[in-house]
Amino acid sequence: MEIPIKCSVIIVGAGISGIMAAKVLAENGVDDVLILEAADRIGGRIRKEDFGGVTVELGAGWIAGVGGKQPNPVWELARHSDLRTCLSDYSNARYNIYDHSGKIFPSGVAAQSYQKAVESAIQKLRKQESSPDVDASLLAETASAPKTPIELAIDFILHDFEMAEVEPISTYVDFGDREFLVADERGYEHLLYKMAETFLFTTEDGEISDSRLKLNKVVRELQHSRNGVSVKTEDGSVFDAHYVILSVSIGVLQSHLISFLPPLPRWKTEAISNCDIMVYTKVFLKFPHKFWPCGPEKEFFVYAHERRGYYTFWQHMENAYPGSNILVVTLTNGESKRIEAQSDQETLAEAMEVLRNMFGHDIPDAMDILVPRWWNNRFQRGSYSNYPIYTNHQLVGDIKAPVGRIFFTGEHTSEKFSGYVHGGYLSGIDTTKALLEEMRRGKEWKNESQTFRIEPLIALSGSIQQDAVSNLHKFDIPRQLFLHTSNLGAPKAIL
Repeated sequence: MEIPIKCSVIIVGAGISGIMAAKVLAENGVDDVLILEAADRIGGRIRKEDFGGVTVELGAGWIAGVGGKQPNPVWELARHSDLRTCLSDYSNARYNIYDHSGKIFPSGVAAQSYQKAVESAIQKLRKQESSPDVDASLLAETASAPKTPIELAIDFILHDFEMAEVEPISTYVDFGDREFLVADERGYEHLLYKMAETFLFTTEDGEISDSRLKLNKVVRELQHSRNGVSVKTEDGSVFDAHYVILSVSIGVLQSHLISFLPPLPRWKTEAISNCDIMVYTKVFLKFPHKFWPCGPEKEFFVYAHERRGYYTFWQHMENAYPGSNILVVTLTNGESKRIEAQSDQETLAEAMEVLRNMFGHDIPDAMDILVPRWWNNRFQRGSYSNYPIYTNHQLVGDIKAPVGRIFFTGEHTSEKFSGYVHGGYLSGIDTTKALLEEMRRGKEWKNESQTFRIEPLIALSGSIQQDAVSNLHKFDIPRQLFLHTSNLGAPKAIL
């Protein structure tokens, strides 16, 4: 039985890749598109919230890769939108490492520990390169594992926040090595609204009023055949189309929130299950006044604990929002999942104990705390994909490859820029180009009110030259090493 066609394309997910996919379709004459978003807002893992009198970014917070020969498309969008940003420099974080008694480790000790960690990482990477099929944990046993609190702290900041020195990362090679923190009351999500207003009806105050965007539509079932696709949502709605673009996170694909009829082929499900998920949590603390250093090269500081990643990496928000009196501490993976499972008051007590170890027992209590929960959010199930630095190209290809009329997009489908906002942006373009080619082979499609022909690809974005796009093949977060190893904790980062 044929599925009745109601529109040309359904896009599931209104993050940056989904919005970009819809924009490219509109620019190429495909206007009968439906965007189904599970949440009550667009943006996905780009999400702002008011906290302590300012706007903070719970997910993607940085624009990484600025200042190189090629323009980063997200940075270009930010410039054209006058998005307020602040340059971040992490190079001095290693020299602001506090011990349990509140003393800062001497710069020579920190530099020596850092160099030792870099050499160990290089050794491990080279062995991984020569033996890609050997389990990463076995390779790690031959490297010198961090043991002391300072070694554990440096190992954490090295593999979770830096490492451009150890192995070239495409983002920094292609776009430049500078990173800018988004500090705008309109939020990082403002860029998505600027993109959306070029093809969706919006009100004067910037709200999207277009019926082609449907919020609070949780997709639970996707039926597909050679004739089309039928999408069922949790509230019982059914939407039919020729094609579907899945712009949900890799975590959602792994969680089986969406069932497929017939089931996806084994090569596809195996590829999805073999992609690691990174959980990255920024905990925000508001204080009545500052008690931490705020001079030059003091924006980031580190706590050396005997447990790796235990409230290790700190940032003050004074550069972004002077007078805000806000600190941010970043936790990842196991620590992220642990604090998600406990109360915010328990997390606050743990964080305050660490701060008092660093700055003394006379510091004031925090007035408020904000703890994002990306792992337990069923519409995200994590922060971003995490591929090993020497990744299996077949794995990424299988994750990205369409299954019949189902096309897949998102940062996890970008081999060069996975985990970054610009990876999601560019994947939306790449996936839609492939879909348009498929549609073009069909020559013509009819919807209920008109017949239209897919025109040749026009310029994909006003902010990027088409030749630059053709050459471009993490929540963005500071520099990461794309390690795939259980004993080193969190590898790279974004969204």
